[in-house]
Amino acid sequence: MNLTERAAYLKGLADGVELDANTKEGKLISALIELVSDMADEIAEMDERIDTAFAYCEELDEDLGDVEEILLDEDCDCDCDDCDGDCDECDCCCEDEDFFEVECPACGEEICFDSTVDPEELRCPACGAKFECLVSEEDLDAIDAE
Repeated sequence: MNLTERAAYLKGLADGVELDANTKEGKLISALIELVSDMADEIAEMDERIDTAFAYCEELDEDLGDVEEILLDEDCDCDCDDCDGDCDECDCCCEDEDFFEVECPACGEEICFDSTVDPEELRCPACGAKFECLVSEEDLDAIDAE
């Protein structure tokens, strides 16, 4: 039995005993029963609003999870078991293929790039700093030949 039903039950009991609402005690009991009924109705409305807010929060949480998955998904092309898709955790990308590895002068992040990237126009993916890296023509030719 919920609170609203229990409040109605109390009102029915008071009606069943033919409570005299003209006496002091009768007025007090009638006022208390009316208060309990109003409180039960208000609590029922609050429960509905809480259920609605909870369902909305669950939807937001799912949507946020989708956004995080899109924004934070750092796919890499390596098949390394060590990095779990995050090449910052391992050096596998620079070991298996012909990449250049440099350190960002601004933040110290290790950056890997190949011959498709202009070494004079590097931009750090971690801090966004733009810097120049000198690579010899021999190194670029060696990579292009493979």
